[in-house]
Amino acid sequence: MFIQVIQGMCHDPDMLHRQMDGWRDRLESGAEGFLGGTYGVTDDGEFLGVVRFDSKEAAQRNSIRPEQGQWWAETETCFDGPVTFHDCNDVVMMMGGGSDDAGFVQIMQGQLTDPAKFRDVMNQPMDMLHTARPDIIGGTVAIDDNGFFTQTMAFRTESEAREGEGMDMPAEMREQMSQLDGVMGEVSYHDLHHPWFETAGAR
Repeated sequence: MFIQVIQGMCHDPDMLHRQMDGWRDRLESGAEGFLGGTYGVTDDGEFLGVVRFDSKEAAQRNSIRPEQGQWWAETETCFDGPVTFHDCNDVVMMMGGGSDDAGFVQIMQGQLTDPAKFRDVMNQPMDMLHTARPDIIGGTVAIDDNGFFTQTMAFRTESEAREGEGMDMPAEMREQMSQLDGVMGEVSYHDLHHPWFETAGAR
């Protein structure tokens, strides 16, 4: 799987949402390899889109379509300043990758000092996490070539997520979290209180 993370400060979230809906209605059918996306705008106006394709090549083919270029030229007028793109070939799926039924999504980003160690910990079985944090219904971790990561966690509701944050974790899980913390720097959190989703072929 390939993930492209798109983010930038947005001054017109309603127009941006309409543009995303328009892409689904008019352009998705021609986007070979498109799998889906998670989108939202934070309280301070930052848009984040986590878009999934089955390969980097499929994403590149979509990007060079003339109709895609025209759509983006219209869409980027919703933003204030530059829009950042992170292309991530290194993707980890957590508990199935999440659900379009999620009512709250938290995105964590940062720089990895040891991507290999991070990957080893993330590839461990998630059974314990699922048991200790039933509020988490899935997620993805995407790492670009420079070790910048974007972790997307889906929850049924924000209240369940906040309650889960205060729960005690088993000792083994605390150790795993400590290992992850040790290789993550410059961490930032982005809460999507009103996320929306797209799954290929779902209309």
